[in-house]
Amino acid sequence: MMYSISKRLIDIVGSVFCLIIFSPVIIVAAVYIKIISPDGPIFADTPKRAAKGGREFKMYKFRTMIPNAHEYMLSHPELYEKYKNNNYKLDDDPRWLPGAKFIRKYSIDEFPQFINVLFGDMSLVGPRAYYPFELRDQEKVYPETAAHIKEVLSVKPGITGLWQVSGRSAVSFPDRIKIDSYYATKHSVLLDLTILLKTPAALLSGRGAC
Repeated sequence: MMYSISKRLIDIVGSVFCLIIFSPVIIVAAVYIKIISPDGPIFADTPKRAAKGGREFKMYKFRTMIPNAHEYMLSHPELYEKYKNNNYKLDDDPRWLPGAKFIRKYSIDEFPQFINVLFGDMSLVGPRAYYPFELRDQEKVYPETAAHIKEVLSVKPGITGLWQVSGRSAVSFPDRIKIDSYYATKHSVLLDLTILLKTPAALLSGRGAC
């Protein structure tokens, strides 16, 4: 109980602080996206993510792709297969907008997720916010991860987490879900603070950003 209260307090204070501190970057990014792609929304029009208990929610991220990017992916089966086989990311995604690599490398697109933290859908620290279809697809390929997936869905997803500071998206799905599962079972205020302290270095290095 005390951990839940402490974690929620840290989430609220931390997300408000970050929204204020990063407000200049957030404003510049929003204006830039609207200028280079005026026909689309500022926030990514991507499918909902899996929250605690498997509930789905809309995660706010700056759009770094063409409008209706997911529909474009589904209409190009060969691209979708490459996307799935490459751990649900593409190094040279044809859907990216100009400047998207820089925005994603330094996780600027993820700054709006502090809004999700305020709403209570996410936490500052937690497992990755997976797509429901991603979990279903990966469980079929790696059935041994079923127990880990269940553990991951027992807590709120986070903006940052143990796997992000351990290699981020360069980690394969089976290893990533194991790390997320470990966090879900061992989480504590001390572990959260340790991850938060390691996050700036991971962001500035741009290692494995997705």
